[in-house]
Amino acid sequence: MPVLPCLVRILRLLSSAVPTYAGGMQAPLSYHLTSGDSAAANLRAAGVPGTIHVWHDVLYEGTHEPGWPCAETLCLRARMLEDHTGGGVSFQKALKALRDQYAGLRAAADRPIVLWFDACLFDQSMLVHLLACLRDRPAESVSLVCIDACPGLTRYNGLGELSPDRFTEHYPRRAPVTPSMIGFATEADAAFGHHDGTALRRLASLTDAPLPHVPAAAARRLLEFPDPETGLGRLEQLVLQALGDGPATPGRLFRSVADLDTPPQYWGDTTLWQIVNGLALRRPPLVRIAGPTPRLPLWPGQGDYDTYIIELA
Repeated sequence: MPVLPCLVRILRLLSSAVPTYAGGMQAPLSYHLTSGDSAAANLRAAGVPGTIHVWHDVLYEGTHEPGWPCAETLCLRARMLEDHTGGGVSFQKALKALRDQYAGLRAAADRPIVLWFDACLFDQSMLVHLLACLRDRPAESVSLVCIDACPGLTRYNGLGELSPDRFTEHYPRRAPVTPSMIGFATEADAAFGHHDGTALRRLASLTDAPLPHVPAAAARRLLEFPDPETGLGRLEQLVLQALGDGPATPGRLFRSVADLDTPPQYWGDTTLWQIVNGLALRRPPLVRIAGPTPRLPLWPGQGDYDTYIIELA
């Protein structure tokens, strides 16, 4: 890294560091939470002061009650994650990860918590859940950095696309989380967790929400409800549209569907492979999968995706 940009980054971070307590005691380091490994890696590269943590769950999938989960809910979430990954993440591994991350959030109550998210459905459903949890188990200080655009990127899909310098720029702009945000987040967490169409439509209609990107995320979630005429969700429709151009490998199909979808992209490869497998399981099937197994693997290491071809049935 060139010396001058590195010095500029360090000076920016020092100027926005957490102040010391009276008497010269240093304030505790911040506890940073974000939604993906790429974003976490770039936060670390940016040198943001504190510890960096990734929250692992898919909170627009499965069901959950709003706020801090009970032991039974954690088991249900772990089973959902095992199913979501086709066994790539076992029930026991998912359960331990869930327990550990909630324990970490509880232990951070006396540290400044900084939440880093973008505007997509994946991130917004996670953000409102975390804020609902912090309603149940309040923390001393919570702030939010939500980045919905990036100069120079015409198709900005999320934090994973940002360079470390962008995180450095946004860190001083973090905004305190207010009681109205937490109250609104609890309502939104219930809507996402229960897949409540009426509540999601109400959220989607808001023009002055305390968390301004939740309405668009709710609208995107509604698009995945089955269409009354076709019975297909938006992502299923995009898969069929992309395959209208001819058979494709999973990798090519992923890129085609991403190009067709409207940013920010909330879904990853596991979600898309689930959609493709579901279309193949319909009666009659809407797609055909040719390859070593009748269905696409859902998790890295379960198969070679280059050996599969997907086409319209």
